[in-house]
This record gives sequence, C-alpha cells and structure tokens, in this order.
Amino acid sequence: TQVFKTSWAECYDEEARTLVMQGVNPINFRGLKLSLSSDDSKAINFDSEPKVILSASGMCEAGRIRHHLKHNLWRPESTVLFVGYQSPGTLGRALVEGAKEVKLFGETIEVRCKVQVLAGVSGHADNEGLMNWVKNFESKPRTVFVTHGEDEVCDIFANRLRSELGLAAAAPYNGAEYDLLTGSCLVVGNTQRIAKEEGGGKKRENPVFRRLLDAGHRLLNIIKAKEGHTNKELARFASQVEALCDKWQD
Repeated sequence: TQVFKTSWAECYDEEARTLVMQGVNPINFRGLKLSLSSDDSKAINFDSEPKVILSASGMCEAGRIRHHLKHNLWRPESTVLFVGYQSPGTLGRALVEGAKEVKLFGETIEVRCKVQVLAGVSGHADNEGLMNWVKNFESKPRTVFVTHGEDEVCDIFANRLRSELGLAAAAPYNGAEYDLLTGSCLVVGNTQRIAKEEGGGKKRENPVFRRLLDAGHRLLNIIKAKEGHTNKELARFASQVEALCDKWQD
C-alpha cells in the first residue's frame, strides 16, 4: 500500500532533513550561484545573460532586491514573480496592483516588465494553520495581537480567536499602545482604515501622508503625557506647537 504525505511541505521537510544529514545542500542545483556580498549582487545587474534571480525582498522595501528591480522593471523581456503577501503601502504591493512607474533611489523607473503573482506557496500559515498553532500552546496566551494582513482580515481573525477559542484578541490600529501586564489598551491609535472607493475597490494610501498622520498621533500622545508638568514647561511646549501650526496652516 502506498502511503501519501499529508502535504507537500511535510514531504519536502523530511527529504530536506535527510539531505542535510547526508551533507547535501537541499537548495543547491546546477547553475545556482550565490551572491555572498553586495558586490556579487551588484555584478548581477551587469550580466547580459538571461537569468532567474531569487531574493527575499521584505516586500521590496529594503535589501539588494531594490537594485535588481531598478535594473529590470523597465525591461519588457523581464518578469517579476511575487511569492507571498505584499502589504498595503509597500513597493511590492504597488507593483502587484499595476503601478506604471515607481521611484527607486530617487529615480523614477517605468514599469514595463511582466508582473506575476504565484499564490499558495507563501511561507505564512493560512487561517486554519494559525488557529491550530494557537490551540497547541500549553499555556493559553493572555492576549493575542493580530497585526499582519489586510485590515478587514485582521479584524475577522481576531474575532474568530475570541469567539472560537475564548482568547483576548485584538487587531490594533496604527499607533495603538497596550499595557502587556494588564492587557488593557492605553492608546487606541489611528482608527482610520483604508478608504473604499466607489465600485468596491480600495484607495491606496500615500505612505508619506501616513507617516505625517503617525507623527501627528505621536505628538498628541506626547501632549497627553505632559499633563501635570509645570505651567512654564507646558506654556513653552504650547508655543512651539502653535508656531508649527502657524507655519504649515494654509
């Protein structure tokens, strides 16, 4: 009787462990070259031969991948293949959503390559996988914070943790602050979610404007924390804030 593995990942993990025990690199194959230094990585951009570049990208926000994108996004013969989730507001998400041009290192780059998405092979667990992971804690967590994913999905999953497992779960807003000893929320944060456009689509948020909003919420939290300080200090702080408002008010 043939016994089938329950998943590809389980099969691969067992085979990978066997290869490692035998002293074999399980991800090595003919033609694979490793760029061990930044100079090695930069040299790839000046190699005219056809190639496949495998790189962990951090959603294209950091690392060497940004250099590779700069040198290949404008080439119609190139393909950029995303494997895994791309968070809203990131360069990776902008490319997935069809951006015609992007800025890299202060330079505007036209997107002429093919952008494809390979779903289903992300390293992140799915809904059921995460539920099973939480269920297997020997000591039930006091609070679960859901922070990775779309806003609506985070809310749904936090609600599922509360309703099905009886856990104290929250999908905190940007800028929220919690007391981990008591589990209480000290600062709610920015309650504005990504706005819906007519037709059911989502309006992509400007990350620079988001940064400005976050700075404003941070300032408000600092102001609240100053309660009880001397009047002289509060008056000086108020004057500085008013001067800043006067400078930028239309």
